[in-house]
Amino acid sequence: MSKVKNELLYPDFTNTEIAFKNKSDKDLRETKKLFQLMNNGQLVDIGSGLAKFALKLKLPFVQPIMKRTIFKQFCGGVNLMDCQDVIDHLHANQTLTVLDYGAEAKTAEEDLDAAAEELFSAVEFAASNNSVPVVVSKLTALVDNNLLIKKQHKHPLSDAETTLYNKFLKRITDACARAYELGVSIFIDAEESWMQDAMDDIVSDLMKTFNQDKVTVYNTYQMYRHDKLEQLRSDYLNAHTGGYKIGAKLVRGAYMDKERERAKEKGYPSPIQPDKASTDRDYNEALLFCLDRYEEIAFCNATHNLESVELLVSEIIKRKIPRDHPHVNFCQLQGMSDYITFNLAQAKFNVAKYVVYGPVRDVVEYLIRRAEENTAVTGEMSRELKLISSEAKRRRLG
Repeated sequence: MSKVKNELLYPDFTNTEIAFKNKSDKDLRETKKLFQLMNNGQLVDIGSGLAKFALKLKLPFVQPIMKRTIFKQFCGGVNLMDCQDVIDHLHANQTLTVLDYGAEAKTAEEDLDAAAEELFSAVEFAASNNSVPVVVSKLTALVDNNLLIKKQHKHPLSDAETTLYNKFLKRITDACARAYELGVSIFIDAEESWMQDAMDDIVSDLMKTFNQDKVTVYNTYQMYRHDKLEQLRSDYLNAHTGGYKIGAKLVRGAYMDKERERAKEKGYPSPIQPDKASTDRDYNEALLFCLDRYEEIAFCNATHNLESVELLVSEIIKRKIPRDHPHVNFCQLQGMSDYITFNLAQAKFNVAKYVVYGPVRDVVEYLIRRAEENTAVTGEMSRELKLISSEAKRRRLG
């Protein structure tokens, strides 16, 4: 049961009945078994390598196995229409949906055009669903990443490259214009530091255009980078002076090991925080910075970290900010941290699941990251598995 704190409904994140009420006994058993397997780091390493190898060889049995297991847990479907059941299920549990097409890092123009068409379709699909306020765009799925890297390092583009880059800018600008027209927002995902500055410049221009009277475009701030809190402050001042609003999706980050290894290899200072405590500090400071200015900053606390969730919940309640204010949001990945998501929903906070979709072959990198993440973040993994096991015991499932 939820407890009362300061005479207001406060989520009880230990309530497994609410957390897993959306799962049948069969689903709960399958989830428990999958998380037990993912808790074995050696098994995940072997399985990830085999999955990539088998998919590369186009072995026919691999995709069906993945679709029945890890894909079912962490993805919404192979296409937009497939996601409708998940969207409806989440809506029935007072939870919104953020749609994310999982294809990554394509280079052929036909693939980039296809990704742009998918983004347009997702925007229009979201507009037809009251519980889908946001879709995600990966700029790296809309342009050859080498062009972003060249722009970041101020390397001149050839005439042919300039044509391709301008085509990319049209892709994302047209998508944002359609989103603005239909009342849908777009989260622009963050990427590696060696192309992020170029992307930030693009997103800043999009905000100036489409965030004048409402927030359509959100940038993503990876707080495991030591410079991102200062960038958030700077972006806010620029927006405040320029007369537009900013959208901020706050995350801890996804490329830490890769970033450190590259910095060491190439001999430049690592952009990554020196330790987890520094990341946590900057993340929570960023949360409070946004909350202090919630009329001008629309933000999403996109985390599985319970401390950061509880911090924002407590501050919203203490300051008597409407918990359904459209600028104050929480989000977790589909298939993870249900104990956070559904207890927030029960307490009437704005909360969404980040629902990735796409063909199995296109989302396999995402799925492998989820499996590896669940073995690496042992504290969160242990907590989640413990709560799943507790609910199974409560239901007397063994």
